Amino acid sequence: MTRQEISDGLWAVIEPLMPSTTGRSRPWTDHRLAVEGIAWKYRTGAPWRDVPERFGKWNSIYKRFNRWAEDGTWEMLLAEVQKQADAAGKIDWVVSIDSTIARVHQHGATLKRDTGGSANHKNPRFEPPDHGIGRSRGGLTTKLHLVCDGRGRPLGMMITSGNINDTAMMTAVLENVRVPRAGKGRPRTRPDRVLADKGYPSKTNRAWLRDRRIAATIPERNDQIAHRRKKPGRPIDFGDQQQGRYKGRNVVERCFNRLKQWRGIAMRSDKLARNYRAAVSLAATLIWIKTDLPPPA
Repeated sequence: MTRQEISDGLWAVIEPLMPSTTGRSRPWTDHRLAVEGIAWKYRTGAPWRDVPERFGKWNSIYKRFNRWAEDGTWEMLLAEVQKQADAAGKIDWVVSIDSTIARVHQHGATLKRDTGGSANHKNPRFEPPDHGIGRSRGGLTTKLHLVCDGRGRPLGMMITSGNINDTAMMTAVLENVRVPRAGKGRPRTRPDRVLADKGYPSKTNRAWLRDRRIAATIPERNDQIAHRRKKPGRPIDFGDQQQGRYKGRNVVERCFNRLKQWRGIAMRSDKLARNYRAAVSLAATLIWIKTDLPPPA
């Protein structure tokens, strides 16, 4: 007996959302073994060639994963489970935003840094020019910027190099939140409130949130407080009520903790940021299903 990577209950939810196995010149084999193999690879952090034969040929599994990363299947799968949760009223729209660093394994750092595509962050499947790999104090690193709902489920994400400042990425990450509606209507993109730490309190970010009527719970940094004392201005409201709300920001840290239980996410070995994002999307989809969506009867 071997431990299943995808339980029967999880697969009952995922299977109807997967691409059809027919309608191709060479029909796909059953998707479940391939998804099981992909999940095994990222849970263990093993190379593709070490995926056990019980899941099928490693090269076929990789090609399927890469094809679906390229055409956006993994992001669409995540969007679908978010849509189902939203239709059931199970999304807490008081969101938290933060980032986490992942070291880049030497197997993932073999491409030149200027061989990616254009930096169009509004396309979730774009490939950054530097492939989301940069040099910081920790060496070659990549950064996962993520916004989650009030229950710690991922809503939107972006992959950048590890030396990118959090403040500069806040608006781009929040613009990545697009939860489809079950019926007619545009996807929901605006949360009720944003919780963030002292890495995000710039005037530009606060103005952007005000323009969209999004409430903010973001403390000021000490240097900002000192600067306002020299040039008196309107202080940021961060009283007892705001401090109470701020305690809920830890859900994003718990979300990172769950994602990084997958060793292939905790340390990046993917050459392409697109593929690394696809792996995070798969793990995020399983988080949503496990927390909220029961298998169909």
